[in-house]
Amino acid sequence: MIEIEDSSGNVYADLQVADAEVMYVKAQLAGKISDIIRHRHLTQQQAAEILGISQPKLSGLLRGQFRGISETKMIECLNRLGRDVDIVVRKAPRRHPQGHTQVVFA
Repeated sequence: MIEIEDSSGNVYADLQVADAEVMYVKAQLAGKISDIIRHRHLTQQQAAEILGISQPKLSGLLRGQFRGISETKMIECLNRLGRDVDIVVRKAPRRHPQGHTQVVFA
């Protein structure tokens, strides 16, 4: 019999990856960058020029290899793609005494 576990919603946490929350945030940002590039029908080279990064680095980011790319750089990429990014800081609820980070797309 195969045991099935419910996901926490964060595959990195489920796999017990170090910095799971950071990796999940980066994955969401990378996904949005990819969506915008695809929607605008940009080649990787065109997108890399807009983003100010090399095409190989962009290729890695789009394939989930973003450990060497900061959240700040990814936010800058979204800005260069014509997106506003708002950062909201609020008191954490009691169930998350240390707080957490999430990405919400409007």
